[in-house]
Amino acid sequence: MSTENELFSAVDALLDQVAQDDLPTPAERKRLREAAGLSQAQIATALGARREAVGNWEIGKTEPRPPKRAAYARLLEGLAARFPASAADTPAPAPVIPEAFTGPAPVPAPAVEAPAAPATAVRPAPAAKPATTSRRPGAKKAAPKTTAAAAVDPRFENGPLAVIDADADGQVSAYCIGGLVLDVPAKTIPALVDWTLAEARLGQARLHRNGRDADPVLVLTPAALERFGLPAALSEEERNASRLPAGHKVVKQIERAGLQMTQRGLGPWARIYRDPEGSRRRCVQLCILPWNALDVREWGRKDNPQLLLTMHPADLVQYLGLYAARVMTPRGSTATTGLELMTALRPPTRAEKDEATGEFKPAFNADALTALYKVVDCEVPDEHPSLKGKFARHHLRTPAEMLMEEPYDWCRPLTDEECANPYLVAVDLNMSFAAAANSLTVGLNGPTHLTGNPAFDPALPGSWLVDLSHVDMSRVRVGGRTVDGDRLPSPFTPKGDRPEGLAWYATPTVAYAVELGFDVAPIEAYVRTQTSRYLDAWYKRLRDAYVDTMADMDVTTDLQGQEFLEAMARRKQVDPTMALLETAIKATAKGAIGKLRQRSRGQVPYYEPYPALERWTWRPDIRAAVLASQRTGMHRKLLKTAAAADLYPVAIGTDAIVYPSPGPSPLDVLPTTPEGKPVPGGFRLGVSPGMVKHQGTQTVLWAEQQFEERGGVFNIANLIKTADPTAGEGE
Repeated sequence: MSTENELFSAVDALLDQVAQDDLPTPAERKRLREAAGLSQAQIATALGARREAVGNWEIGKTEPRPPKRAAYARLLEGLAARFPASAADTPAPAPVIPEAFTGPAPVPAPAVEAPAAPATAVRPAPAAKPATTSRRPGAKKAAPKTTAAAAVDPRFENGPLAVIDADADGQVSAYCIGGLVLDVPAKTIPALVDWTLAEARLGQARLHRNGRDADPVLVLTPAALERFGLPAALSEEERNASRLPAGHKVVKQIERAGLQMTQRGLGPWARIYRDPEGSRRRCVQLCILPWNALDVREWGRKDNPQLLLTMHPADLVQYLGLYAARVMTPRGSTATTGLELMTALRPPTRAEKDEATGEFKPAFNADALTALYKVVDCEVPDEHPSLKGKFARHHLRTPAEMLMEEPYDWCRPLTDEECANPYLVAVDLNMSFAAAANSLTVGLNGPTHLTGNPAFDPALPGSWLVDLSHVDMSRVRVGGRTVDGDRLPSPFTPKGDRPEGLAWYATPTVAYAVELGFDVAPIEAYVRTQTSRYLDAWYKRLRDAYVDTMADMDVTTDLQGQEFLEAMARRKQVDPTMALLETAIKATAKGAIGKLRQRSRGQVPYYEPYPALERWTWRPDIRAAVLASQRTGMHRKLLKTAAAADLYPVAIGTDAIVYPSPGPSPLDVLPTTPEGKPVPGGFRLGVSPGMVKHQGTQTVLWAEQQFEERGGVFNIANLIKTADPTAGEGE
């Protein structure tokens, strides 16, 4: 005969079975918890579950299992009795999201088999790990992008990437966007790669119909490295080589498993792949965090170098996942990712149907970079192979031998009148290089050499050998007013000096001389006849990413004046994760332009070919055009400001402009119309690319001391970095 305890156990088992079907909807579970003022961590602690598991229950990713399910049902039943749902709390039915039309694929794609649903982790989380930082309500703008992408393409329903971590027991977990945590059964790197390809459902859909899907990225934490037998740090020799040696046990495991790696080997960013199945790539990219895969200067904070290593994996994946949703899946450094974004938005090839055979074949796109072309000596850096034997080893090329299109680095002494002002206020242009790329016409094909004093054509991008020394900027008239050009830098040289004799200039620089009313007479030129606004889509993608991220920190495009300055000053405290994202987006824009003329990193001897030269996107002429556009565009605003208010800068460093001011705020110095609006064509406070924000303020006395101590061989624009003249170094 059964004992009382046995009977109770049997009844409890029946109750557990009944509890399988009596849970409220995921949205109602979340409502009940929030109504009671409970956190996910509190519920997880009470049930002996992960906080992430509770999050998964509330979004419907997973369901609780016995015996936790019965306890969870009892909790929700008690909360429902105390906090009954009102009509306003009843969630609206979820809208049906149609499949997004992406057009024909470059090649016919085979049917994609749905992988088996991966098991989610429900084991208890280590007590030392903090709960994921919750997002404030106003910062939820990014969620629809990530969620919609997953809903449209079920192949990548778990997001573009995952952070791989291991607990003290050696159990490996994959943290995905949206709070999802997957149990990873893999015990080796090859098994991890195969699991990712077969079950993880990670990746990102192509950004252009003719492009390709992004490979899944796995970010490995220090604990994951230890679990998979990888060193916590690279030795000096390995750092120099940027990879593990071929004899390392993990490298051998990869080879024995039949997997392949690119020539970069197993380094901070490693690609491991199997041969494609038809048109389906089978490649996984590893981002090894402890090996400095995410440079702190681009992805983190300089004042906290260990931040990315100490972030909870759930926080880190949300940060990187949001970057992927707004920019693209990281491919390496921010510069590398920014360059890859250009190609992703302007793919070189497309599928074209052969009318004779009916089959599809690749064809080149007319608005993309599609091949390597012969370089022009004046456009390449000093170590380029094309210059071998043409100059002495330490010869410094002159402007007549080298295209010197760079941003401003200019500073001048203050006049007595300017010294009467107590402050120096620095403002800087938002996303200045990206803004300069907007609507810029660049060349796509190889150079055509024009000789015999060709007529200047502003519609032809390229390099022009022309003498602009006759251009006198000392008394330029703008809008009927005379501007003292001697107190402004020359728009034709990075140092702001007046040109001397013949020099090479990019098309935007020569076009600006014509715009100012001066005659130009080129001697020769190298131009590109196939033109395009190639960077427009790239600019718009980064512009939207930047503006959306700033809006998440309560800095919106409708803010003006003091309201804008205050929002900018507190933005990093509003959402520190968004502040990291802001830095990464800006570094992506700036670094990508630099990559267009990437220099040798010492991989090979001087004048020997280096890897960057093999890229179709190694285009120094496009970089020169962007920098010329940025510098001349800034000068155009300097002229407008000087004409409107007799206001002249005392220093410019890249995109920062320093003005003497009667007060410490940009509002004290930037001129306005009688109606209180910004001067047309001048500098305008705002968050959009091309507008300006407050970079910092210092006193005139401080500047005079700097000049005395340093002898004038420096640029004060590079030193004014804080909005508070009494504080330490800021942004």
